This record gives sequence, C-alpha cells and structure tokens, in this order.
Amino acid sequence: MKKEKQVDAGLRQFIKDLGYVTGGAALLGTVPWLQSFTPDKLNEIKKEKARIGLIGTGSRGQYHIHNLLGMQHAEIVALCDDYEPNLKTALELCPNAKTYADYKKLLESKDIDGVIVATPLNWHAVITLDALSAGKHVFCEKAMALTMEECKAVYEAYQQSDRVLYFCMQRMFDEKYIKGIQLIASGLIGEVVGARCHWFRNNDWSRPVPSPELKRRINWRLYRESSCGLMTELACHQLEVCNLVTKRIPESVVGMGDIVHWKDDREVYDSVSLTYRYKNGVKITYESLIANMFNGMEDQILGSKGTMNLASGMYYLENEVGANSAIEQLLAQIGDKIFSAIPAAGASWRPETKKAYQPHPIIKGSFSVSDGMSMIGADKDGSDEMLSSFCQACITGEKGKDIVEEAYSASTLCLIGDQAMREQCRVEYPEEYKIPYMEF
Repeated sequence: MKKEKQVDAGLRQFIKDLGYVTGGAALLGTVPWLQSFTPDKLNEIKKEKARIGLIGTGSRGQYHIHNLLGMQHAEIVALCDDYEPNLKTALELCPNAKTYADYKKLLESKDIDGVIVATPLNWHAVITLDALSAGKHVFCEKAMALTMEECKAVYEAYQQSDRVLYFCMQRMFDEKYIKGIQLIASGLIGEVVGARCHWFRNNDWSRPVPSPELKRRINWRLYRESSCGLMTELACHQLEVCNLVTKRIPESVVGMGDIVHWKDDREVYDSVSLTYRYKNGVKITYESLIANMFNGMEDQILGSKGTMNLASGMYYLENEVGANSAIEQLLAQIGDKIFSAIPAAGASWRPETKKAYQPHPIIKGSFSVSDGMSMIGADKDGSDEMLSSFCQACITGEKGKDIVEEAYSASTLCLIGDQAMREQCRVEYPEEYKIPYMEF
C-alpha cells in the first residue's frame, strides 16, 4: 500500500505538475510514452488488479517482486524457474503464488493477465514470442534479444498482436531524464552537437556457484551463448537516451573491445570503446569497463549552449563561469537537499573538469542519483514506475507508445556495436533491420 502511494505521489505527481507548467500536449509530445501513465489513467482502473506471472526468479526477478508487492493494482499469482533455489526464495516472498518449472505450463494458465520475463538474455525472444502467442501481456527485461534476427521477430510479432509489450528501459520513467529530455527539446543547451556516455565498475561481474556445472548457467552474462556483455547489459540504456534526445538513430559505428583485466574463461569483453555516428555528423562516444570505477556513470548530452548530464541530474551552461570551488558546489547542493543520494564515484565534482561551470539541478528539490554500481537495480531509477505502468496496461489493454520501438532501436544498436568490435570494422546499420519508426 505504502509503495503505491509513493509511486502515485512521486512520478505521477511530477507528470501532473509538468503538465500544468508546460501544457499536457507539449509534455506528451516530448515523452509520448507517458500518456498511459497519468494520474487520471490510474483512477480509471479503480480497484482492479493485474494478475502477474514471473518467469525468472533470480536477483532481478526478486527485485521486481519487491516492487510488485507494493502496488495496489498488481497481484503475483505465478512464479516460474528451472533453478529451484531461486524459485524457493521467490515463493517465500509470494507464498500464495503457484509455482512452475516450465514456463510453457505457466503460459497455459487462464488466471494470468501478464508475465514478467527476467531471464538470461538468450531466453528473452523465445519466451516473449511464446507469451504473446499465448495471449499474455509481456514485460521483458532489456535487451530485447541476443541477435538482430530475434529482435526483428519480436518487433514483427508485436505489430501483429493486440497484447501490451514493455521492455525495461527504465530511464524512460526516471524523473530527471524525463525533465532533462524536455529541457533539451526546449533548446536550453542549444543544438545537440554530441553525446558522451560511460559506465565504469570494478568487479569481475561473476557470481558464486554451488557446483561447477552451474557456472555458465549462473554467470550467463560472461558467455557468448547467452550475452553480449557490457553492450546488452549496460550500453543499451545509454544508447536509448541518446536516441530519445536526438530523435534519430546513428547510421554507423566503429569500436574496440578487449578482455583487459579479468583473465578467466569469460568470452565477453571487460573493456569497450565505441563511436556511433549520426547522419548529421553528431557522434556518441561510449566507453565501459569493469576494472575501474573512478568515473562512475554519466549520460552527457553536449549542446552548443550547455551540457546536460542526465545521470547526475545536473546541467551546465557555456556562458556561465562560477567562482566557487568544486567541493564548495557539492556542499552547497547537499545543504540545499537537492540530492537524495550522492554517487560514490563520478566526474561531476572533480575541479579539473567542472570548476568553471555553475551546476544547475534538472529538477528542483530532492531526487535520486544512482552510482551505477549495482548489478540488480537501483532504487527510484524508474523501474518501479515502468512496472506500475505495465500492470496498469494489463488491466486497460492500452499499449505504451514508442516503448517497443525504442527498445528495438537501442537493442539493435548494441548488437551492431558488438559486431563492429568483434569484426574490427565499421558497421553500417543494416537496411533489412530498419523499421518505419526510425529516423536516420
């Protein structure tokens, strides 16, 4: 009960307030997927509940369970996993749910409205396709699929379906990203001339296993049969943000990927560096590694009049020069309670890079900032609001505008980036995978 009230008073109130300030039409024109998530829409479902089945009960699945348990319009009625320890833990959280070891059996149930797919990446497409075919609404983790062919198959199946399909690209529901995208569209930072995104951690990205034969199964992120590593796990989110801001898709990519530090039997890179190029010459520079966390996570949109750092919730204008030191700026922000969380690692306050600029908060008042270190999910990063919107859609049947298209675009960009690194060449976006939604 308490959680749902927080969601309603949080993002929903934020959307309502933005509508008063800018006009509802102007807001939804910038971020149209929110048209299904207004306070008025929530009131329409009254006391109805979406009956949810969860496929995949590992750490991310359990993260979703905790969010679902606080939503008045959701009920977890089924759990599925072929790994018994995870299923047992999930059942302790949802003792009234029916359990399955085979997801196809779960899909046969008439008592389920929608399913959440929180499995390894190589299962995303096949389960999503089967669930849509079974008449279920689907909320799937990112990325959309492991291959370009699978992404296209999911997209085409959705076009033929009357079911709701969401992919967990949670930045689309994060308050500071929503407001930041709107500010960029208003011209605050001028013409977008580039984007600079990075995500750094320092851990081996592996998890302990109870027996050797489970190694590849539990640590699926490290192997080519089930993952593209940093690209599909992290870059997917950040490339999507760049697409939302520019309202177009890069036409090509070059990059380098290597296993630099973690010399185990992993098959995916622990260090990636790529440049995506838009048709108009604007470029995204993207870098990620998991053997150094000094720079943390940033999503910087570079404009001719300023810079918007969507990850930290701050923007900087080119025509302002501040006299305060970086640490004085940080202390002032903490004192004003602009932050509800401070990144453990990040470049925003290093004097050699930011001291000449006055920082401005994207949102007035308290907001959440993630340090990007968790492998499970951060609080208040938009995931719970997006899941709440999906549950609402399971009741109303209303599809979220542009959500599938944006997930398709970001996922396929990750995959061609991975291809560019593996083949050590420039890769053009393939004609056969372009969809009508895309602008190049």
